[in-house]
Amino acid sequence: YALADLSPPAGKTLISLSQNESLRPPSPHAIEAANRAMIEAALYPDPDWTKLRQALAAHHKLDPTGILCGNGSLDLISCIARTFAGPDRAVLAPAHAYPFFRTVAQMSEARFDAAPEIDTTASVDALIDAVRPDTGIVFIANPGNPTGTRVSKADLQRLRQALRDDIVLVIDEAYGEFADHLDELTFDLVDHGNTAVLRTFSKAYGLAAMRIGWGLFPQWIAVEIQKVMNPNTLTSVSEAAAIAAISDHAYMRETVDITAQIRDRFRARLIQPGITLLPSFTNFLLLEFDTVDQALRLDTALRAEGIFLRPQSGAGLPQCLRLTVGPEDHMTAALNILEREVRS
Repeated sequence: YALADLSPPAGKTLISLSQNESLRPPSPHAIEAANRAMIEAALYPDPDWTKLRQALAAHHKLDPTGILCGNGSLDLISCIARTFAGPDRAVLAPAHAYPFFRTVAQMSEARFDAAPEIDTTASVDALIDAVRPDTGIVFIANPGNPTGTRVSKADLQRLRQALRDDIVLVIDEAYGEFADHLDELTFDLVDHGNTAVLRTFSKAYGLAAMRIGWGLFPQWIAVEIQKVMNPNTLTSVSEAAAIAAISDHAYMRETVDITAQIRDRFRARLIQPGITLLPSFTNFLLLEFDTVDQALRLDTALRAEGIFLRPQSGAGLPQCLRLTVGPEDHMTAALNILEREVRS
């Protein structure tokens, strides 16, 4: 699993629109809480994340005993794969799913199966058809990364109902806060079968550097996953920042709203001959070009000016670049080059 290359040419200032980071800092309350927590940095953190679990449970109206926290949601995804995948338990995901799903299958020595998508959107019917006798985990990011598209809660319910009871369905909602306005929360699916729902503080909350992921799990799955988790997955500083960020719900919603407004405004400007854009329910846009060569040419032109988008060959979309929604001046700089190069 390769992270983004962020080495700008000599003499150019880096404009990174490749990491899906927040376009503004975390809540001031989160920053203050993190600073206060440094006073006790000599002590080990709470290995059970007690206060954070309680805060998450109160905010989302969940049972805290089903909540696990990890060093980013990648940590939890890895632990799930180590627990429920292996040489005799395959991993299944949509064709253009988050590439880390394939990585954890490889690390677990599990076969990775990919189900076709429809219009760059996960297909529940294709996932159901792709299930094999040894399928152990079905991963689906919703909204999807790098596509930005999503499937409905009704479709996710239908997927869960169609899966065998021994298959764990993992719904990765790293961008869930950008779709919460649709009022299709999926935490209740955890009560209806072997389903886990993951979220993170890296996107809407602007705490990517703190590495805070969390998920809601059925009790028996939570017990099994904890057997392979490293102790002290979160620092006291990151836990304090997360708790304060939860309490400042208005700030997070404002971040989401600002991001969506910039995203939609620039999406309208980017729709032109040579560039195809799907609706996005995230903090990024997926730009599809007519050919792979065109995508490479545009990526090269952007990088020459220090502007980094994310190529998507790893997700089976070599004709696409993913553009994180950033500050307006950064977006404008990228847009100007894209418009110039597409027309040339």
